[in-house]
Amino acid sequence: MSVKLDSDPHPDPGSDRNPDRNSDPDRDPDPSSDGAADPRRRRTVPPSQPAAAVPLRDRARGALLGLAVGDALGAPAENMKPSQIRERWGRIEGFVSDDPAGTDDTEYAIFSGLLLADHGAALTVDQVEAAWHEQIADRDEGPFKGAGFSERGTLENLRRGLAAPISAQHRHAWSDGLAMRAAPFGVYAAGRPAEAARLVAIDGTVSHDGEGILGGRAVAAGVAAAMVSHTPDAVIQAALAVVPDDSWTARSLHRAVSAARRARREFDGTQLSMERVVRKAVVIGGYPWTDLAPEAVGLAFGAFAVARGDFRESVLTAVNMGRDADTTAAVAGALAGALRGAAAIPAEWADAIGPVRGSCLPAMAGRHIRDIADRLTPTAPHWAGATA
Repeated sequence: MSVKLDSDPHPDPGSDRNPDRNSDPDRDPDPSSDGAADPRRRRTVPPSQPAAAVPLRDRARGALLGLAVGDALGAPAENMKPSQIRERWGRIEGFVSDDPAGTDDTEYAIFSGLLLADHGAALTVDQVEAAWHEQIADRDEGPFKGAGFSERGTLENLRRGLAAPISAQHRHAWSDGLAMRAAPFGVYAAGRPAEAARLVAIDGTVSHDGEGILGGRAVAAGVAAAMVSHTPDAVIQAALAVVPDDSWTARSLHRAVSAARRARREFDGTQLSMERVVRKAVVIGGYPWTDLAPEAVGLAFGAFAVARGDFRESVLTAVNMGRDADTTAAVAGALAGALRGAAAIPAEWADAIGPVRGSCLPAMAGRHIRDIADRLTPTAPHWAGATA
């Protein structure tokens, strides 16, 4: 995610305009938002087969390397329409740059991952705010190239002396800037989606609010479930379980996944037609912003669902739908990578990912996303008897 068009955000259109938002025969059960009142919500996710089939370390590397791969694949297509992508490259099937590299998505994921590795479950908002000051806001390395408006707004507020949560009171608190860096929390809290959602919300309090926080919660919970699951449905349900049913994020996620399932049932469906169906279900026509958390999360989970968790197709579907393509592909890559493991990532894509360059966050230069995955990998998943 990088800088987008500057305009006032448009509210989510009312759910009564789109019956698919509230009554869909194909949608998953979606209980209430607090996770404790309804037995259908799982605070921990039991594996559907022995977790040893895909070791936790391989899943952790798959999640975070998948994020970086998706980020680098999607970066050239960011803010483009599908028609513009096709006109320039046809359907993107791999790197279209001779020098692929991640964007702020990868660098902020490393930043948050290091913070989580240092503090673990005891992470506090004060610690997150202090890290933003020390590693970003109080440094003089320039304009932080490629940072999104939510990051820029946060930095401006911190430099003015505002503290969290007031630091998140800017015009872009609803952006996907938290969702893009949420995967490390799912890796750390493998099998505990509610705990992953709790921790990412602490991280996000400095920079985001409202739907921006909910987008991060959905992604973190989805990755946490994917770390011990073997079916995309369990991942999707875990994401829905940590966001209120009446939120824009939940409605967007429902629409995307339902559209993906319908598209897969079409006998004569093509990759292009499935991408169009998912995109149409989520994107508000004519709306200028591409970094809305509800939209980006919906598109990412829709891509993941239409590909049934296959890494290559999850990421490429997200890339070819355009919009905030680096973030949607990064999220889809994190979900599919956690579900299938690092071995599912094509070798030529994985090998292209090196240490980050620090283009957006100079303090992160030289760090590799794989090292963050290793630091965050739990010794064992806590799917039995754990509490969030």
